[in-house]
Amino acid sequence: MTNNDYRVLLYYKYVPIKNGEEFAKDHLDLCNDLGLKGRILIANEGINGTVSGKVEQTEKYKEALRKDSRFHDMVFKEDDANQHAFKKMHVRYRKELVTLRLKDDINPLEKTGKYLNPKEFYEQLQDPDTIVIDARNDYEYDLGHFQGAVRPNINTFKELPEWIRENKDQFKDKKILTYCTGGVRCEKFSGWLMEEGFEDVGQLHGGIVTYGKDPEVKGKLWNGQCYVFDERISVPINQEEHVVVGKDYFTGEPCERYVNCANPECNKKILTSEENEHIYMRACSHECRVHPRNRYIEEHGLTEEEVKERLDEINTQKGNHQISQG
Repeated sequence: MTNNDYRVLLYYKYVPIKNGEEFAKDHLDLCNDLGLKGRILIANEGINGTVSGKVEQTEKYKEALRKDSRFHDMVFKEDDANQHAFKKMHVRYRKELVTLRLKDDINPLEKTGKYLNPKEFYEQLQDPDTIVIDARNDYEYDLGHFQGAVRPNINTFKELPEWIRENKDQFKDKKILTYCTGGVRCEKFSGWLMEEGFEDVGQLHGGIVTYGKDPEVKGKLWNGQCYVFDERISVPINQEEHVVVGKDYFTGEPCERYVNCANPECNKKILTSEENEHIYMRACSHECRVHPRNRYIEEHGLTEEEVKERLDEINTQKGNHQISQG
């Protein structure tokens, strides 16, 4: 039996924080004193974090944060774990809580889409007149998404507004739903949609993680896994049926295992089996395989002759499999 002595907390709140840089330094000291590990972003507009620790450590953290009047009503999404979900503890100050880099920034405290709880979101997902836009990056979508959701062709969140503008006609006069992992991105994105003239905009309050834990909805209409930004990489959402939507980058076979391209100058996220990771030297292209800093080659101490043999094997594999480039 797994001994879940650890807990992972996911949370955010948009609230004015004066002297954000100083607050970030003090907050790092707090987390280190408690023995937590994780990644927390601090901005003058709020806080967004994921931390892991022993159950008693995370309880002390929640108590400490809620003692601050700015965070007295903080909502924490919690997962049991048998170890830390991070290797280190980072608390960083940023100009934005989520990076959109808009000319005129959106303040979610003043404008944001209508909050929908999991049941409301589930019901509206089934409305044929509703368009569901995934507010996450393409690699997150590829691992798992709501049935029928639109996949924006973006690598980073800041690219989303421009992508919407380029594809605006397909969303015109439609009821729009949007969602993200924990809700923090949708707070701004839904407000931005309203600024752009979309009138009927709803967002999944608490994000995918909250949806997957709802005892009534049970994650239904979600396919695949949910990508998370820690050592776990992904978490299950649909409690009733698991449908694999991820495809191996090299063979197109069902796959839910992510690795980063071994070329540090590329670092592209690749869905691939462990077997194919070794066959293709964890590289997304020939150029990345022969890159002088290929980390896979360094890790396995491959000689030039061994690399050449691998490349010959790959050429043989190409004759048997159609290699996907997306």
